[in-house]
Amino acid sequence: MYDVMIIGAGVIGSSVARELSRFQLKTCVLEREVDVCEGTSKANSGIVHSGFDAKPNSLKAKLNVKGSKMMEQLSKDLDFPYRKNGSIVLCFHEEDMDKLEALCEQGKKNGVDGIRIVKGEEMKQLEPNISDEVVGLLYAPTGGIVCPFNLTIAMAENANVNGVEFKFDCEVEHIEKIEEGYKLKTSQGDYETKVIVNAAGVYGDVFNNMVSKRKLSITPRKGEYCLLDKKVGTFVNKTVFQLPTKLGKGVLITPTVHGNLLIGPNANDIDDKENVETTSEGITDIIEKAKLSSGKVPANQVITSFAGLRAHEAGDDFVIGEAVDAKGFFNAVGIESPGLSSAPAIGVMMAQLVEEYLLPPKKKHFIATRKGMVDLAHASKEEIAELVKKRPEYGTVVCRCEMVTEGEIIDAIQRPLGAKTMDGVKRRTRAGMGRCQAGFCTPKTMEILARELHLSPFDITKSGKDATLLVGYDKEDL
Repeated sequence: MYDVMIIGAGVIGSSVARELSRFQLKTCVLEREVDVCEGTSKANSGIVHSGFDAKPNSLKAKLNVKGSKMMEQLSKDLDFPYRKNGSIVLCFHEEDMDKLEALCEQGKKNGVDGIRIVKGEEMKQLEPNISDEVVGLLYAPTGGIVCPFNLTIAMAENANVNGVEFKFDCEVEHIEKIEEGYKLKTSQGDYETKVIVNAAGVYGDVFNNMVSKRKLSITPRKGEYCLLDKKVGTFVNKTVFQLPTKLGKGVLITPTVHGNLLIGPNANDIDDKENVETTSEGITDIIEKAKLSSGKVPANQVITSFAGLRAHEAGDDFVIGEAVDAKGFFNAVGIESPGLSSAPAIGVMMAQLVEEYLLPPKKKHFIATRKGMVDLAHASKEEIAELVKKRPEYGTVVCRCEMVTEGEIIDAIQRPLGAKTMDGVKRRTRAGMGRCQAGFCTPKTMEILARELHLSPFDITKSGKDATLLVGYDKEDL
């Protein structure tokens, strides 16, 4: 019998797990994939929104602003990349300036600090490469950017170090009410728990609807992106939005914390909760829309494209709290944008609700900080020399694009909740994220994974399950 079972090891589940790890609770996270950050959390804009675009008094507005204000200190405590670069919203027609003004007033009502309208020469001073067609812009200095992988992994690792169990490759198949709480039937057997926290992303409605008569309906909203080479990573300094529509904030242009440039997403509601395919039409669409913000967008520098799914709930707001007719079943679902920005605040809110329900004592020795990965690409010569003395593998470069060493890959595998797949290594070290997109480093990374995990190279996968890579050896028949 567990005290709390969390369904989903994305950014929301991991944030809730970290906050619950402050208490003397037997807590476990169930994740159907083989690693954290395998769903919505791995494929988004990495934007920490300032909080101007959500309706006042909505959960989105309240938690966005609170989460945004928490992010900087959290990045220091848990050692993940974050930068407060500011954001702007572009208006292209004088007749739409009233909408921009309304957005500014909404931001002020939501508690966004420093937000203001900018016109004239100051627009190009803020962002030189924006279109000459822009007639005014909204400037929010508190907007930021973050690495969504590192944020999620950092919170999960910290939760794990503080005693939270994680069960991977463990798919929840059914939930039933029992006297003391709930029984979860999973692909790894049955578990019982007093409390369930449903943080299952696009599948959040499925689990809610197993136990509650108040049905939820989550539509997967697909968004496609293009990632551009680091040589154009400074094309813009701030996150550049266009005036939002009913489907979202439109196509953005933003730098990333790792020095790339990102454009996207589009927004298409689909039925398939697994469809993360990119399309030529979608990629063409986001590039053309990005050119509205700047005709100089260096679209010839795209190194990869990807797609993610946002969990859009029919009520158009986050669904957070205990189901009214299912005591001990707490939802944290419908977490679409600004979900990443809100995640730290959602974790705090959910932990408070569970604390009120179970009344657990707090731990005397909660570990509040975490040291991130070694990053030799940005280390000094003296730091590199010292590290190589301790572990010679730090002197062997495996990924030339991102300058990732064998020592860093070994670290990624040996850390709490360490990497078990190629994608797991990539998200922790950036090996394979550079210009050649793993064309050079894949064989060596597979070899290291196989050696460190005591597996055959044939058992190494890209992302778990059936995503195998090696099917044979060249010239084996000879």
